[in-house]
Amino acid sequence: MRIVAFNSSPRGEKGNTHVMVREFLAGAREAGAEVENIFLAGKRIDHCRACFVCWVATPGKCVIEDDMAELRDKFMSADVVVMATPLHTDNISGMMKVFMDRMIPIIDPHFEADGSGETRHVKRYEKYPKLVVISSCGFPEQTHFQIISAFFKRLARNMHSEVIGEIYRGAGGLLTADVALLQPILAKYKALLRQAGREIVEHGKLSDETRAELEKPLITPEIYLQHANQMWDRMLAQRGG
Repeated sequence: MRIVAFNSSPRGEKGNTHVMVREFLAGAREAGAEVENIFLAGKRIDHCRACFVCWVATPGKCVIEDDMAELRDKFMSADVVVMATPLHTDNISGMMKVFMDRMIPIIDPHFEADGSGETRHVKRYEKYPKLVVISSCGFPEQTHFQIISAFFKRLARNMHSEVIGEIYRGAGGLLTADVALLQPILAKYKALLRQAGREIVEHGKLSDETRAELEKPLITPEIYLQHANQMWDRMLAQRGG
């Protein structure tokens, strides 16, 4: 099995989302998968021009010359793609949206009705990778990921694929916090992420038990809010805010 992760955090390897992806891929690798972790922040990805050249003039090939041709090939070469994004204004990051807009060459422009009678585009290729969604946010509650979850499920439907795993982490700032008292909690959470990676490889899905454990808060929202606000106060004071 080949798993490719596309991380759309502007912070790249310094981001909280990367901690989640890194551990998930480590577990997948332990289970025998070939893995690759791609940071979109280090790639040149221009905006889609909506010119339809990739649909009618050079079917499957975009007219824009940047890094997307290679990224699309990596996407289509995978059995499972990890779509990793921080929560930005209640949705995926802008970088992820531009990346996905530029994926339209992998779909044929013709229309068809799916099993429920709803219209979508036709397949260009026989096989499309399955999707795993990984996301973190600064808010403590898990409810903030509702739009991201809906977005990727709709995306998977239109891409003739399916979402086989969703891993969301509220209070994501804790993942990179250098606090001694947090380390046992983070060690347990990282072990769960590795377990999730192994399960995707071995079973093609997350177990109910692992999914439930991954949803549990790392600390109480009340304690998190208190310390998060203290952090912002310190940063503002340091910068004269």
